[in-house]
Amino acid sequence: MADDTPAPTAYSEPSETATTVETTTKAPKALDASAAESVRRLRLLPLSLLALVVGVITGFGAVVFRGLIGLIHNLFFLGQFSFAYDSSVFTPFNPWGAGIILVPVIGGIGVTWVVSNFAPEAKGHGVPEVMDAIYYQQGVIRPVVAVVKSLASAIAIGTGAAVGREGPIIQIGSALGSTLGQIIRLQPGQRITLVAAGAGAGIAATFNTPIGGVLFATELMLPEISVNTFLPVAVATGTATFIGRLFFGDQPAFNVPANLAPIPDSFGTAVTLVLYAVLGALAGVAAAAFIRVLHWLEDGFDVIPGRYVRHTIGMLLVGILIYVLWTRAGHYYVEGVGYAAIQAMLHEQVTGVGFLLILFISKLLATSVSLGSGSSGGIFSPSLFMGAALGAAFASLVQTVAPGAPVSLPAFAMVGMGAMVGGGTGAAMTAVTMIFEMTRDYQIVLPMILAVAMALGVRRMLSTENIYTMKLVRRGHPIPKALHANMFLVRRASDIMESDVLVLDEATPFSRFLELAAQEGGLRHVVVTRAGTVIGGLRVNTDLRRTLGITASEVRIGDLAQPRFIIVRPDEVAFGVITTMWNQHATMAIVVSRDGDTERVLGVVTKEHVADTVASSVQIYPG
Repeated sequence: MADDTPAPTAYSEPSETATTVETTTKAPKALDASAAESVRRLRLLPLSLLALVVGVITGFGAVVFRGLIGLIHNLFFLGQFSFAYDSSVFTPFNPWGAGIILVPVIGGIGVTWVVSNFAPEAKGHGVPEVMDAIYYQQGVIRPVVAVVKSLASAIAIGTGAAVGREGPIIQIGSALGSTLGQIIRLQPGQRITLVAAGAGAGIAATFNTPIGGVLFATELMLPEISVNTFLPVAVATGTATFIGRLFFGDQPAFNVPANLAPIPDSFGTAVTLVLYAVLGALAGVAAAAFIRVLHWLEDGFDVIPGRYVRHTIGMLLVGILIYVLWTRAGHYYVEGVGYAAIQAMLHEQVTGVGFLLILFISKLLATSVSLGSGSSGGIFSPSLFMGAALGAAFASLVQTVAPGAPVSLPAFAMVGMGAMVGGGTGAAMTAVTMIFEMTRDYQIVLPMILAVAMALGVRRMLSTENIYTMKLVRRGHPIPKALHANMFLVRRASDIMESDVLVLDEATPFSRFLELAAQEGGLRHVVVTRAGTVIGGLRVNTDLRRTLGITASEVRIGDLAQPRFIIVRPDEVAFGVITTMWNQHATMAIVVSRDGDTERVLGVVTKEHVADTVASSVQIYPG
């Protein structure tokens, strides 16, 4: 012991049977605010106003992004300087002839240069990077990502890479939300909310599906769902949808036939629903194949030395494919977002089981090669393309085998789109809702739910990870597969506390505590007092006892007490207790009850108790 150790005060013999004593309890002073991170936590209204700003910027960002795609597409495919571009109309024959094969190669070189020099995280389909930022970077995304992703993806899509524009606008919107949260120095949870708001706004502005945008952010982006997170996302999504409609109109992304007739109004309905379920199962297999092929090709291209070389080879293959499709079938079909081909399938302008399956395989390979070799773009549109081709092919096969069967080719194409998206991304509610918003036909909801459920179930049997999380798992960053309600957080402090405690004066020798602990059946927690006032807590374990050894008689309990504790009441909920412990860096919460002017120590809550309570609460979940 040091020479300046204060002399022991009078030692008051504690009861050898009781685990609590009456005492006058005073809470310790809160830690200096400078010890905590200097961040701002806004109320719901200001946060929602920030989300509105994110929605406005993302909405205009989607407009600029689509204009940039149009400019690059017209320059490279038609030799025209124009921003006007309708992706739902097939690209006319270009003036370059076979030279069109080199257009994706030129674009690939440009994409590689932009991404490599300014923002490597802009490579790929974007959504995994946003999810990684949410779960592993506290919602921090570099501001430059929005600019680089816009430029790189516009070059890629405009020059024929078989990727979608939804993933980029999701990453762009998320980067804008993160940047705003960083400028204002928001608390990480609120910054993540703005990131999710930007993602939902991007989807909504692109497809004109505000509900689908909200559900996309809810299913894939938000680690916690409440009014405080849902409302800002809804505000941003609605605002971006409004901005998009000002420029693109209020029509859905695809012109759907007026009478889809997804299920017949007859006894044949049951048969048709079974066929939709079979289509869903096929879509689940296709989604798993897409996931595997994409990541297999990513690994394969990584073996090729030099990012420029590997991307040039990949885009050369895509260029050859689109040229072959043009010469053999009259259109490029799989280049860019592929909306024109989807539109043709929905209006039965592209038919034949064999040709539809060729388009399905061609898009799967073109998208996987594009992204695997280093392109920048999304997988949402390719999934819609493959789903439409698969659904139309399946309906055509049924009509061939059983003429007069109650199937509608456009309806099966639409359901195939939803099943492929839901199965591949894991966003089942988003897929169902978005297809409903696109068709605005309530009759398609039932077959869509059935097919998406089957697709998701089959895909999970074949691949536990979806197309977004697979990339992160391979990186060593797993993402939760479900949102669990924290049921333990509503339990009271008296329910989770450890009541087997000793309340001892600070002058009590540690050796005396060991004697009492032996009499009471083992080591336990200690609440340390000074003149009837709690001054700290102590969790005594075997390691501490071994460390003290023979000097235990010279050490007082007060010398070992941890001063960082909080005082809580037995009816306080666990959420409040844990939050206060975290904010004040406390290692222990001491539970006390008031009886007139005196208070009694009932027990303690430590971090170990919190962990045990969490572990026991998750046992109720089926997964």
